[in-house]
Formats: sequence, C-alpha cells, structure tokens
Amino acid sequence: MEKELKNLIKESKKSLESAEKKIDALSSDFSEEVSEFWNDLKGHFSKVNDKLKQAYDDFDNGESKLDAHLSMMEARDKLEKVKKSAEEFALTASKKTKEEYSMASLKAHLAKMEAEDKWEETKKELSHTYAKSKVEVENLAKKAGKEINDIFVKLTEIV
Repeated sequence: MEKELKNLIKESKKSLESAEKKIDALSSDFSEEVSEFWNDLKGHFSKVNDKLKQAYDDFDNGESKLDAHLSMMEARDKLEKVKKSAEEFALTASKKTKEEYSMASLKAHLAKMEAEDKWEETKKELSHTYAKSKVEVENLAKKAGKEINDIFVKLTEIV
C-alpha cells in the first residue's frame, strides 16, 4: 500500500508539473489580470505540491503513516477547492482568450479559506477514523492520490 501511494504521489507531482508547463507556455498571451490570476493559481498548486512532497517524505523517512495519509488528504482538499477555477482557467487559456478572471480569482481565494477551515475539522475526524481503522484511512489516502492525479491529468489534457 505504501509503495502504491508513493507512486501515486510521484504521478500526481508529474501531472501537476506538466499542467503548469503547458499553461506557462501560453502565459505570454495573457493580460495583466489573467497573469495575476495564473500566479495566484500557481501558488495554490505549489501548496498542493508541498503537501504531496510532505506525504512522500513522511513515507520515505518512516515518519508517522498517519501524517503521510493526512498530508495526502490535505493536498486533495486544497486542490478540490480550486479545481473548478483551475479547469475553467485552463480551458480559457488553451483557447488563448483574454477574459476577465476577477470572479474566478475571488472564488479561488474563498475556496482557499474554506479549505483551511475544513481541513482543521477534517484532520480531527481523520485522526479518530485512523485510530478506528487504519485500512480505511489508507484507502482514503489512496483515493485522494488518484483524484489529485486525475485532476492534473485532466488539466493537462485541456491545455
């Protein structure tokens, strides 16, 4: 299970990098406002990447498996909150339009705040769940890893 999760983390990180590279290649055509939104979105992606790295390192260094699983699920929560904005942005960027993104930017910011609040609640619940069922948490972490990879693969395909 641990090896499978580590592979999912690697795949997710590669998919994230690929999506960023494709959008960066189009960024010279972005308006100033769109560029600002893209930079904000990259900041969110960076946080997801950091959580994925933390989860991988926790597995790699023999840290608490609970910490590794929680990091995976936190990465998924962070990505889920900006998923819709990211997909809309990638679709628009791939068409090389210069639409206004102020509403999408606001949604992304609000989603970030909600994700942070939700994570605090979820972390407590997951710790309790982990104590009850290690297998269930491992499956949740595996599912989160697959969902992260699927989201970035979809973003890569859109662009």
